[in-house]
Amino acid sequence: MDGSFSRPSGRTLTYTDFGDVDDPGATAVLWSHGGPGCRREPGYVAERARQAGLRLIGMDRPGYGGSDLDVGRTIADGAQDLIALADHLGIDRFATVGVSTGGAYALAVAALAPERVLVAVPTCAMTDMRDETARATMSRPHAQAVWDAPDRDAAIAAAVASHGLDGSKIMESAEPGTPPLPASDLAMLVGHPFGQAWMEEVPIMFAQGLDGYADDRIADGPGWVSFDVATITSPVVVLHGAADVICQPVHARHTAAIVPGAELRLVPDLGHFSIFDEVVPTLADSLAPRD
Repeated sequence: MDGSFSRPSGRTLTYTDFGDVDDPGATAVLWSHGGPGCRREPGYVAERARQAGLRLIGMDRPGYGGSDLDVGRTIADGAQDLIALADHLGIDRFATVGVSTGGAYALAVAALAPERVLVAVPTCAMTDMRDETARATMSRPHAQAVWDAPDRDAAIAAAVASHGLDGSKIMESAEPGTPPLPASDLAMLVGHPFGQAWMEEVPIMFAQGLDGYADDRIADGPGWVSFDVATITSPVVVLHGAADVICQPVHARHTAAIVPGAELRLVPDLGHFSIFDEVVPTLADSLAPRD
């Protein structure tokens, strides 16, 4: 079910609810998509989620899909949009998942609304970019060039150069010297339902060009300065593929080290895309009652 709602500023945000809204026992999960990404990203695992009693809800961050731009937004601003979505849907408590770029937003929600979050699962996620070791592993054309841009217009131009205005360059060969994708990721992208769904989502991701993507990088470039992970009280499971070459495991290790009580789950042989298959089992395990 697609829907939209408005923020007090007048901005419209669009979302997709993949769950059974008539199932009062389903646990709501706010899903923060990757960068680039869109509200439809959770669709690949939505049926498995429903079977596990989970209601996945994806929302376009500002500048993606049908969500209005929010120039100058911070990670905390994006998290407040997600909290407002929960309010709009009448959801009191929920879990959060954040994929890649979205991991910071899942954690920021947990930091800003600790009494409402059941568990946070940053997945194949970028860490706090104040960590220079992790920052240095990020792609130069896709991240570093945008961070290095002197202003927003230049940042957008750098994003267009790496992705194409409509996302047409997104599947081009990686920059020279970049490690190849692991076999588990390649299998997900070629002739697989995940890859097919992802390509169908590309027009939604880039419906407004690269402004949303550039704003993502502008927001995460300074690091996690707009929220404090020390205020997180919910369980946090840092889920990551040990073979991820897009967002290397150093990110997961750093996040697990700085988030209070976080559990690190590094899954052998899985990469940036193949880790998706572990999200629902991780959520179900984390939400299961403990003796």
